[in-house]
Amino acid sequence: MARKELGITELQWVCPKCGTLNPGPVQMCSGCGAPQPADVKFEQAARQEMVTSDETKAKVAAGADIHCPYCGARNLAGSKICVQCGGDLVEGMKREVGRVVGSYQTGPVKMVACPHCGAENPDTAKVCSQCGGSLAPVETPVQQPAITPAPAKTNTTAMLIVIAIAVLVCGAIALVAYLSMRTEAIAGTVQSVRWERSIPILALMPVTHADWQDLIPQKADIDQCRQEIRFVSDQPQPNSVEVCGTPYTEDTGTGYGKVVQDCEYQVYDDYCSYSVEEWQQVDVATLRGNDNSPAWPQPVLEANQELGQERSEIYTIIFDVGGKIYTYKTGDFNLFQQAQSGSQWNLNINSFGDIISIELR
Repeated sequence: MARKELGITELQWVCPKCGTLNPGPVQMCSGCGAPQPADVKFEQAARQEMVTSDETKAKVAAGADIHCPYCGARNLAGSKICVQCGGDLVEGMKREVGRVVGSYQTGPVKMVACPHCGAENPDTAKVCSQCGGSLAPVETPVQQPAITPAPAKTNTTAMLIVIAIAVLVCGAIALVAYLSMRTEAIAGTVQSVRWERSIPILALMPVTHADWQDLIPQKADIDQCRQEIRFVSDQPQPNSVEVCGTPYTEDTGTGYGKVVQDCEYQVYDDYCSYSVEEWQQVDVATLRGNDNSPAWPQPVLEANQELGQERSEIYTIIFDVGGKIYTYKTGDFNLFQQAQSGSQWNLNINSFGDIISIELR
């Protein structure tokens, strides 16, 4: 997705020592003077406003602030000496960059109640105008209700029934597989034969399809077209529509957040229905017989017809085994030709009475 930068907004942080809510750019707590620890994260204010000053933009462009390796104080990017203790910042730790602090929210000023005295203050304020207390939200510990674990319930009978059903099902499947594979060789005599051969008859007919306009065959007749999304791009394209997600704010490690938005470009094109003449099956020519000399049907074709290539042939051999009749179907023409009336064959029959294979004796 394409990434659009919409601007810069000020963040804030809460001092872990005194609870004071501080503006993001402030490096030392305005309440107790303690430096912002490296593990205290910047947070998003209840309402954000874009910062437009060139000085702020330059500060953000310089990179994340650095924490002194000796006293932990936060220093501006590019600083060589700590403003708090004078220590060398070569081994200093840069603040985290790129963390999403929340969706960008703006609008008119709203009034919020002070968590200490209840006085109404604008949501842009950091301290209460009445009591001077921090307007940082006070987290109230949630009392978890005592849960008495219910006694475990066991249903041995139901479990045994489920197991028994599973065993029966598996046993039935295994039995069917065994009986299907288990065969018995018996002798049979060819009593009669049948055959059936079929050829599809094709004709040129108009067939309707749909595709992108530039992919339609030249000889096709275009019916109607409509604009549809053909693909999605990261960059603007001709005939594209920009679709963007909700703006969100990323921590820059400077006390300011970068407001960004992920966008994509849906590219539209003409998707059309069209008709073109194609060979379609309109009928099937079938020929049947009761001898060992099968032939292919020879249908009379019309001017716009032809025979298809996907031909089918089914050969049926009827065996007599001591007065009991067995039927075997095959598509093997050479095997069928050997099945002359009265010839003797070995038949492999499974437990269900189906012929699995045959062999001339």
